[in-house]
This record gives sequence, C-alpha cells and structure tokens, in this order.
Amino acid sequence: MKTVMKVLGKVFKVIALGLYLIAALLPLYWVVVTSLKGPREIYTFPLKYLPSKLSFESYSKLFGFANFGVYFRNSAIVALAAALAAMLISMFSGYALSRIRAKRFRNGTLLAMYFTQMVPPFILMAPLFVMLANYGMTDRLSTLFILYVTMVIAFSTIMSKSFFDRIPVSLEEAAVIDGCNTLQALFKVVFPLTRPGLAAIFSFAFVNIWNELFLASMFIFSDEKMTVPVALNSFISKAGISWDVLSAGLVVSLLPTMIVFAFAQRYIIAGLTEGAVKG
Repeated sequence: MKTVMKVLGKVFKVIALGLYLIAALLPLYWVVVTSLKGPREIYTFPLKYLPSKLSFESYSKLFGFANFGVYFRNSAIVALAAALAAMLISMFSGYALSRIRAKRFRNGTLLAMYFTQMVPPFILMAPLFVMLANYGMTDRLSTLFILYVTMVIAFSTIMSKSFFDRIPVSLEEAAVIDGCNTLQALFKVVFPLTRPGLAAIFSFAFVNIWNELFLASMFIFSDEKMTVPVALNSFISKAGISWDVLSAGLVVSLLPTMIVFAFAQRYIIAGLTEGAVKG
C-alpha cells in the first residue's frame, strides 16, 4: 500500500509540474508565434497555433518604423550601469553592516531598509517629480540611472550582508597577519568568496531595472530617450493594439534577461542558496 501511495505521489507531482510548465510557457510560446506570423494571419479566425509561413515583417516594423533599436540601447545603458553601480555600492554597504559591532545601529539600519521595501513607490512620485523638475532633471537618462540605483540598493544591501555573514572574520585576520592591509584583505580574500552573491545581486538589479515602467514613463518624455518598457506600452493605444509589433518587441526585450541568467545561472543558484542559509 505504501509503495502504491509513493508511486501515486510521484505521478501527481509530475502531472502538477507538467501543468505548471504548460501554464508558464504557453504565453511565451504564443508571443513568439504571433511575432512570426504575417499581419493578416494574426487577426484571422480560427486562430492558428503555428504560422503557415514564417514572416519577419513584425521585426522589420519594430526596428524600422518604431525605432526600437534606440529604445533598446537606452535600456541597455541604464540597466547595465545602474545594476553595476548597485552591485558595487551594496558590496561595500553589505560588508559594513555585516562587520559592524554596534548591534543597535546595524539592526536599526536594516529595519529602515526593510521599511523602504514596504512603501508603495507611487506615494513618493509627486514630491519626487516636483523636486527633480525644479532642478531641470526630468527627461534625462542620468536621472533614471540615479532613481534605479536608489530603487534596488536597499534590497541589494540586505542580500549582500547575508553573503558576508557566512564568511568568517578569521579569514580577514589571517590575511592581515600574512601582510595584507584591510583593503587588500577585502579585495583578495573576502570579495572573491562572495562572487556568487554578487552575481545574484547584479541579476536581481538588472532584471528589475530592465522591466521597470512606472518611473521611466513618468520622467522620460522625448521619443529618443524612451526605454523598452515605455516603448512597448506605447504600442497600446485607444485606437487599438499593434499585436504584431508588440509581440516582436516582447521577444526582443526578453533576450537580455535570458542572456544574463544564462551566463550567471551557476553563480545565481549558489548565491541565493548561500544567502538563504545562515551557517
């Protein structure tokens, strides 16, 4: 009886996992298929689950009429720069919080960081917009860079601290005894051990920044400074939705995040596991 129950349990898990994968992959599959259909085939009924003939007209419209290449470049510059900056800042701030001896100050700082994650962003938008507009800082990619770094830095620091907590202080002390100063011990001993954690922080920051729409749509007005999420949102209007161009844009917008996870997958899994378990 127990053997039968175990088999049924495994079968149930396989079926549940299969249904989950279908539910997760079906929207992505439909977007890719739609982007490869001709304009007429997209709006014909009954719907076809495979294009009768591969068509790249949607991608031609995307990079021609829609000028998507400029939007892609803007997003790539801002996302890469902000993610790298957030990773570097959180690397030092997380180390400081991990090694600081004043527990009240450390706990208070962490509590404040957790609190910032609970505040809805739209509450701050009105005063933030007025302040930046008074200083002439709207419609600038540099402004988005600053906003994005501040958006992800709190959680990145919390993640970074959890990684440094797992590294014994005795390793730094041994490096100092061997002749290293504090900075040398930091860069030669501590930081190399947190490489998986830093990869996880960079990936978290990059994905969140790449997909961000609210701040970009509020502070960017000119077409040549649009980011990818704002451009995709502009394909939806009162006159209708350009499904062909929108689908092609979604497929292209997925590529950077897929590339980041493909290269950093090994480090991300190790980093998240190390940060989740305290030794």
